[in-house]
Amino acid sequence: MADDTAYTPPKVWAWNKDAGGRFAAINRPIAGPTHEKELPVGRHPLQLYSLGTPNGVKVTVMLEELLALGHTGAEYDAWLINIGAGDQFGSGFVAINPNSKIPALLDRSGPKPIRVFESGAILIYLAEKFGNAFLPTEPAARAECLSWVMWLMASAPFLGGGFGHFYAYAPTKIEYAIDRYAMEAKRQMDVLDRRLGESRYLGGEDYTIADMAVWPWYGALAKGVVYDAGEFLGVADYKNVQRWTDEIAQRPAVKRGRMVNRTFGEPSSQLRERHEASDFETRTEDKLAPAKADG
Repeated sequence: MADDTAYTPPKVWAWNKDAGGRFAAINRPIAGPTHEKELPVGRHPLQLYSLGTPNGVKVTVMLEELLALGHTGAEYDAWLINIGAGDQFGSGFVAINPNSKIPALLDRSGPKPIRVFESGAILIYLAEKFGNAFLPTEPAARAECLSWVMWLMASAPFLGGGFGHFYAYAPTKIEYAIDRYAMEAKRQMDVLDRRLGESRYLGGEDYTIADMAVWPWYGALAKGVVYDAGEFLGVADYKNVQRWTDEIAQRPAVKRGRMVNRTFGEPSSQLRERHEASDFETRTEDKLAPAKADG
């Protein structure tokens, strides 16, 4: 193993703005807005402010699944938040999500708007709002489903901020860090693979918000999409995860949801903003992202 012991932490840490690597321009040790900027508001009850990263895809998939079930109250406007440009630090966005992370949802269907932030919270909120859609009511099944949602919320930071950062984005490749988080990423894939060897979906035999939460992260990992790390992590070995990933990818609502607020990949896979269901069929150049965005 390489010698990574040259660095000695100071007694008191100080922010070095020049040492942040690829994301130095948007990472900082304080919260709050950096500039005044109101958020746009469309005509639908639900206003989503997001980006087509795995965390954003969870929510757009849920909204499209709700619409597919016939819940017309789930109609939504999806506005693009360019995290590479710092949109998440605008005053309007921070008012909805003080943590300055996408996605953020504003429910304007009632007399007083309700803000919901953190993707797992949004999934649960929407499920309960629409009659426990994709969320079981039987106690044991509900507990299983919510346990996997919380598993994702606890595990994904180790995959993204841990493995993904040190493997793909860190300005210096640190063997210890990559080994540590590669081990954890593979352990997580094994957890999923063992579960999906027992049941069709994570919550059991029914498709639920647990699958919507986990699929954008670990389905993408299973296909080598995120961090270009499929071969490095041996993802093809996780046969049950592969089966589950492929099955969910074929759902029409999932296909639509993963396009929304997407600013990378083939133009045919992108829908920069979504305001009407017809946007998927009548996409024009103004609805496509002009260039690839970080995140």
